[in-house]
Amino acid sequence: MANHGYGYGGLLCLDMETEEKANRILNLLQNYSQFGFMAVSLGYYETLMSCSGSSTSSGLNNEEKELAGISPGLVRMSVGYVGTLEQKWSQFKKAVSRLQDSDLFNEN
Repeated sequence: MANHGYGYGGLLCLDMETEEKANRILNLLQNYSQFGFMAVSLGYYETLMSCSGSSTSSGLNNEEKELAGISPGLVRMSVGYVGTLEQKWSQFKKAVSRLQDSDLFNEN
């Protein structure tokens, strides 16, 4: 995704394995590190994120999700035009570091 006048963006997927872990990282990314906003639609100039299995793909049954490669913890992020790559990476690492320090990350 590129717009010479505004900058560049892209899609990023992260499989957190469970919906609970996905919601935890989404919460940290939005509320702790200000990486982006939780939303169902990923079309916006700001960074938007969603847990696909329980949002955009919630109409599919479990077999259809499995065939499409959508795990319960799949997080999709549309990285927006706002901020630098270094800023976004720093915000992302801050949230992941916080998650790694929590008990939830270490649960199986």
